[in-house]
Parts: sequence; structure tokens; C-alpha cells
Amino acid sequence: MRFFSLLILLSTSLSAKVLHTGHGQPYSDITAAAKAATPGDTILVHTGTYRGDQSLGSLQGLPGKWIYLIAEKDVLFEGGTTAWRGTDIAYLHIEGFVFAGQTGNGLNIDDGATYATPAHHIIFRKCTFRDMAATGNNDLLKLSGTDDLTIQQCTFLNGSKGGSGIDMVGCHNSLIFQCHFENMGSNAVQMKGGSSNIRVEACVFKNAGSRAINLGGSTGEQFFRPADATWEAAELKVYSNVFIGSEVPIAFVGCTRSEVVNNTISHPGRWVIRILQENRDTARFGKCSNNTFLNNIICLDDRVSMECSTGPNTDPESFIFSNNLWFHTSNNGWRGPQLPLRESGGIIGKDPRFINERLAIAGDSPAAAAGSSVQYPEKDHAGKLFLLPRSIGAYEVKR
Repeated sequence: MRFFSLLILLSTSLSAKVLHTGHGQPYSDITAAAKAATPGDTILVHTGTYRGDQSLGSLQGLPGKWIYLIAEKDVLFEGGTTAWRGTDIAYLHIEGFVFAGQTGNGLNIDDGATYATPAHHIIFRKCTFRDMAATGNNDLLKLSGTDDLTIQQCTFLNGSKGGSGIDMVGCHNSLIFQCHFENMGSNAVQMKGGSSNIRVEACVFKNAGSRAINLGGSTGEQFFRPADATWEAAELKVYSNVFIGSEVPIAFVGCTRSEVVNNTISHPGRWVIRILQENRDTARFGKCSNNTFLNNIICLDDRVSMECSTGPNTDPESFIFSNNLWFHTSNNGWRGPQLPLRESGGIIGKDPRFINERLAIAGDSPAAAAGSSVQYPEKDHAGKLFLLPRSIGAYEVKR
């Protein structure tokens, strides 16, 4: 299927070249091929295991003439400080690779600290990032100053204890879609440093770290993009995802105008939600405020002593909590979550009636047709359109 797609891509431009790369090929490695590639070309990496510390340089395609980096089959980049590094790259499609065993970051894309010229228009598809050979603040995929990014159907496994699956600093207008995160360290996805307009949709987070999703964070002043941002992150969207485990699935940290809608959260380890302000420059940064938690299913047990942890210098009263279904699986007398303000339309103590390990719900679930009417997300975790009225949780039911 990949080669069929590749032939279609190549047929769109008679002038495009295929740069055969790898063992016994004209180009021995990614570094050599990237130096030779021009807009519209395809770098085809043949089957094999390759060393890390490869450079994409400033590889740039053009609108309508993307550069494609395609793995033939079973292509692994193993070891090194970073598998690949690219600076100011653009119009680049990367598909089918495995990155494993790096000691710094698995893969690093940045703007070279030239904040006015971000890396942009980059697609990662069907790649695997796994097994960080580090325990500190080391990320499977590190992105700094990267805009118009799509990460689709990728897998992130066994992250560093102190790092992220995807760490985004000053990134904008991007989509993380249909990805799987498992056994992360600090978090699976972190969006901070002035990041905005990023959507995380239809993903699975399984034991995905201390904070499965960190909506914001704490960033040094010199790393913000834009430099004058007055919030860690804004307009982030978390839609139709499934969370299993993690110390806290959702952390709102210095963010604003962000929303967590139609997700399913199963058995977090300590909290369901945290509302925090970790960047303490109150003269510059507004409080964590004006965020939404709506139409989510939450199943919890006695490990959770506080459903929503609220830190200082935040404005939790500005949040919206609405139409969430809360079910305590080990305490029939549980009286409901302790939230910083009254929830409207919440459902307390009713079993959502999951029908499989994916946490889809039965047609007679109390979550069916009980959601608040919203425009987004349009589709559930399986790609099916939400009905009107929509259900609560990541999955719509058959009606």
C-alpha cells in the first residue's frame, strides 16, 4: 500500500527524483540524501537498521512540491543523541519510520532560535517513537517553533521518566490525531511557551505519565514564541480521546481559552484534573482561566482523593464544568466530585456501561444522548459523527 501511494505521489511531478537511501544505495544515509533533495523529491529509505545523529539540515519543499521521506519497510533509526535533527524545515512528509534508543531527544525539529521563521508544514504519519535511553527531561519528539504540523497514527512508547512523548514549545496551528501513547514519563503531550491552536483528537493515552496532557507548563522567558505571549498556551482542544491511568489525565497549567470535550477517562491514579499556574510572573502572565471541561466520562476509584486539584494564582471560577458523567467504581455511596464551582448538567454515580476494552458505551448507557450541544468535536473516537443530541464520552452510540 505504501509503494502504491508512493507511485501516485511520484506521478504528480515528472521532474521529481527518488533518492534511494540506505545500505548499498546511492545515498548512504539521511544526511547525505537531505543535502541532495530538492522540492518535489522523495527520499526512500530502504529496509535496515541505521545509526542516529542524522541531520535533515534546513530541508524545504514548496507548496505543491512537498519533499517525502518514506520508509520502505522495517526501517529503524537506533541510538545516538538524537535520531534526526532538522532546523527551519518546511513542506516535509515523514512516514513509516521507527526511532528508538536515543539519549537526548528521539527526534528534534526547531526554528534555529530564529523565532520569526518557524519550521512549518510538517507531517509525521505512521511513525513509532520508543524506548528513550535516558531518564531526565528527554523527549521522544521535541518541537520548538514549529507551525502547521500534523502527527497522525503515530505511536509513542516507553518515554524517559522526566520527559514527554511530544514536547511542543511555541508551536501553533497543529493537529495530533489518532496516536497512541503508552508508558510515558512526565507527560504524553505538552504544549507550552506560547503554543496555540493545537488539537489533540481521537488518541489513546495508556499510563501516559504524571500528566497525560499538559495544557501549558512552565517556560523560560527567552523561549516564548511569540516573545510577547501573556499565557503559556491558548486555544488548545482535547477531543474524543481515551485516557487509561496516569497520575492526572488533564492538567490545565497557565493556559486560557482551552477545552477538553467528549473524552473518556478511566481510573486515574491521583487526580482527574489539575488547575495550576507554574509560571509565577504575575505581572506578565494572566491566571490560568476561561477553560472548559465538558461532555466527558470519568470512572474513578479510591486512589483519587481529590477530583480537581487547584493551585494558587489561578482563576478556577472562570472555568466551565458541564454535562460530565462521574462514576466511582468502588464506592456506591460516593456523593460526586469536588469541583471549584457548580457543574451544570452533570450525571453522578451512574455506570456508563462500557461494552468493550476500548470503552465504547452501550445504547442504553446513561451517557447516551446526554451531552451538551456543541459544534466540536464533530466525530467520535472511531470517526463516527456525533448525533444530535450527542452522547457523553469519546464514543457515540448506535441509535
